Amino acid sequence: MALLGERAKSRTAPVTSLVGRPPGKLPGLALAVMGVAVAWGVHRLVPGVPMLTAAVVLGIAAAHLPGAARIFVRGPGKAGLTFAGKRLMRVGIVLLGLKLSLDDVLGLGWASVAMVLCVVAVTFFGTWWLGRRMGLRGDQPLLIATGYSICGASAIGAVSEASESDERDTATSVALVTLCGTLAIAVLPLLQHPLGLSDAEFGRWVGASVHDVGQVVATAQTAGAGALGDAVLVKLMRVALLAPLVAAVALSVRARRRGRGSGEGEGAAGTRRPPLVPLFVVGFLAMVALRTTGWLPGGAIDAAGTVQELLLAAALFGLGSAVDLPSLTRTGGRVATLGLVSWAVIAGVSYVGVVLTY
Repeated sequence: MALLGERAKSRTAPVTSLVGRPPGKLPGLALAVMGVAVAWGVHRLVPGVPMLTAAVVLGIAAAHLPGAARIFVRGPGKAGLTFAGKRLMRVGIVLLGLKLSLDDVLGLGWASVAMVLCVVAVTFFGTWWLGRRMGLRGDQPLLIATGYSICGASAIGAVSEASESDERDTATSVALVTLCGTLAIAVLPLLQHPLGLSDAEFGRWVGASVHDVGQVVATAQTAGAGALGDAVLVKLMRVALLAPLVAAVALSVRARRRGRGSGEGEGAAGTRRPPLVPLFVVGFLAMVALRTTGWLPGGAIDAAGTVQELLLAAALFGLGSAVDLPSLTRTGGRVATLGLVSWAVIAGVSYVGVVLTY
């Protein structure tokens, strides 16, 4: 009997170890790919809904489906979805640099450049200050301020990497910025004529105030091709400010760790110091420089843009899957208030800026 027991144990051991082995990243990545495919289909059916916006919403929905689907997202799929939200986001941000040429930025004129700098500074510091005064948890004030002032969910992902923010703070910030950016697609075109904006002025206002690049395109195209061109140029000027902001956050984290280490008597070797400038930011700047040279053919730029959008869609699906709506409702009132105030600030300041500079 003892011998039979030993044989049975030897037969079941490999199976047990196989079942107990962590599932790895593949299941979650496969789910992210499916989410991107559905988001692409939604965008094709309803062109006014950007694919990146659809990806975030689908990620949130996947995390709250009943039964086995939710268990899969929270369990076997979590590693791959987290990988998508972090690593694929970095690659997508690097490729985002190919959308920006220094010649295009300088072509806006110094008055427009100054306007964009003013809008970003007022929105960022105003939102950050108000979020801290409202007592929002963790890095939420920093991440929300970044998303509203720079380029939505992509900027939040970049800054959260540099600041090593909690995944829940990142997911909540992405959900809020995506919601307000989606509302802008419907609300801003209704305000063009009441505010007395020409098509070109409307395009610049959209580029200066709407968060995500896809949302800018969806909003500005309602006023024609000229408005769309101005909107994208102004928006890409805001995107260019992503690199210095992420570098500043990385420096702040590094200084804070150094101060904490000296205050508590911990050696520098005890903690991993963040890089002075994150590698993906260096890659972003390198892509901007490459685009500025004019060496890349239009086909290569278009192909890179498609890959960049697919990667960011997968990353945003992963971030959306980390949103926990029950916990979000506990601070939802304060988060929503901050989002609405920040939205009003960036819309108002950018409107004044466009009227004064165009």
